[in-house]
Amino acid sequence: MENYLDINRNSWNKKVEPHLKSDFYFVEEFLKGRTSLNSIELGLLGDIKDQEVLHLQCHFGQDSISLSRMGAKVTGVDLSDKAIEAAENLAEKCGADTEFLISDVYELPNILNKKFDIVYSSYGTIGWLPDLEKWAKVVSHFLKPAGRFVFVEFHPFVWMYDDDFTHLKYSYFNDETIVENEEGTYADQNAEISLKTVTWNHPTSEVLNALIKNGLEINVFNEYNWSPYDCFKHNEKIGEKQFRIPQLGSKVPHVFSLTATKKSG
Repeated sequence: MENYLDINRNSWNKKVEPHLKSDFYFVEEFLKGRTSLNSIELGLLGDIKDQEVLHLQCHFGQDSISLSRMGAKVTGVDLSDKAIEAAENLAEKCGADTEFLISDVYELPNILNKKFDIVYSSYGTIGWLPDLEKWAKVVSHFLKPAGRFVFVEFHPFVWMYDDDFTHLKYSYFNDETIVENEEGTYADQNAEISLKTVTWNHPTSEVLNALIKNGLEINVFNEYNWSPYDCFKHNEKIGEKQFRIPQLGSKVPHVFSLTATKKSG
């Protein structure tokens, strides 16, 4: 069987060009100084000036560069070589000194020898990873004592549904490997690309327990009945950078966020 990393790397490589051109990623406005960070993560991050930040699964680097613009010293990491190439190009155009590395999350400790004040990851990341125990171990490995993990992610509840949110299709729990073929992409549903992806669902308990087991103390955990992204089918806008899946309305969580601190002992 083809390795899931190869399948997903190929998928993300195909996404880079249409994403760079999409309104979803507003590259022209970004070049002029617009941040890609949302109110949720900005509220959790606070003042990060002069802090060392590791951004896991950074795609083509907009959040990494936005963190650099806030005064942090940022290293962005992604599986996709095409994404990192685009990230380095974007950083150069922005005059940002953000560093970028090509790596699978699990392999990163083998190629990066550094500790960070903050490890950051956001929106649509852990679903690409089969084992959150290994993920949390990597997060803990790269944090300095008393360093912070800042994490924002789509709520596992929304991944249970089919693409049209008409019925439950997948388990809430991590008990199956989800292999899908899709046309287009969340940033441009009309993009002329065909993608094969391999993903996994992760319940909230798996996220929290993996972090706790690897020496991280949960400081804040929040859930939101909206998403800052118009990335699902049939979304409705309810406010500035706030979207809901109309079939689910305000009754279910769309996104969750947390911060955790690495214990010193």
